[in-house]
Amino acid sequence: MAKAVARKVRESKAVPGEIRIGVGGWTYAPWRGSFYPADLLQKRELEYASRKLTSIEINGTYYGAQKPATFAKWHDETPAGFVFSVKAPRFVMNRSVLADAGRSITRFLTGGVLQLKDKLGPINWQFLPTKEFEPEDFEAFLRLLPQEVSGRALRHAVEVRHASFRCAQFVALARGYGVAIVVAGDSSYPQIADCTAPFVYARIMGTQPKEELGYSDATLTRWAARAKAWVSGAAPVGMDFVEPQGAKDEPRDVYLYVISGAKVRNPAAAMSLISKSREISRNNQ
Repeated sequence: MAKAVARKVRESKAVPGEIRIGVGGWTYAPWRGSFYPADLLQKRELEYASRKLTSIEINGTYYGAQKPATFAKWHDETPAGFVFSVKAPRFVMNRSVLADAGRSITRFLTGGVLQLKDKLGPINWQFLPTKEFEPEDFEAFLRLLPQEVSGRALRHAVEVRHASFRCAQFVALARGYGVAIVVAGDSSYPQIADCTAPFVYARIMGTQPKEELGYSDATLTRWAARAKAWVSGAAPVGMDFVEPQGAKDEPRDVYLYVISGAKVRNPAAAMSLISKSREISRNNQ
């Protein structure tokens, strides 16, 4: 069953090779005057941010339901080619028995998120740090994640934060269902950098207030190089893998978000990463 799902995911994936970089959310008061122009109307913040970044992770969906009209509005306020990732509602994952989440998953996926249309990117199913790996129950959860809804293909990523998930069994399970494991960067959470889907979903969380761009130039260059490695099918240097990595794999789309840390610096870090990744691409042509 899992192998059949993974094969279907591979066959239906979008053209690989795109790098999308952004931040979590777009409503944050300290960004007004630092990222957003001081005279920008708050209702135009998404319009502005979506023209400086190539993706944004919607995190409001983690805390509560959004109306279909809201998703449609977000779609219309952003430019062609822009992509959102979406955090799934916390009540889906914050339960003792994941196998019972079917109705909640369906309610979320049919509740308006598809109004993002072609701008709907991966869905991040984020688990609490206390949630341990229980193979049978977690596979039951993965089995509940549909590969498409109403004819639109979906991409799923699981963000696990307990050390028990750093095992070959979990990696194989995610790969079997074509679900990405969210890569935790510069944080205290366990890192699982193994690629298990046609895309990579990374969240880096180490920006510093003393750094004007959130990170040092060397660190930003390192993360841009890692994104380019992923998109070309190579294994990035300096990452923590569960399994030994081969020299080359298939190209993958990359979604990289600058999250947490010194949040006021995150837009600057994301914009620098976009610039550096484009520079690397030009130099490699």
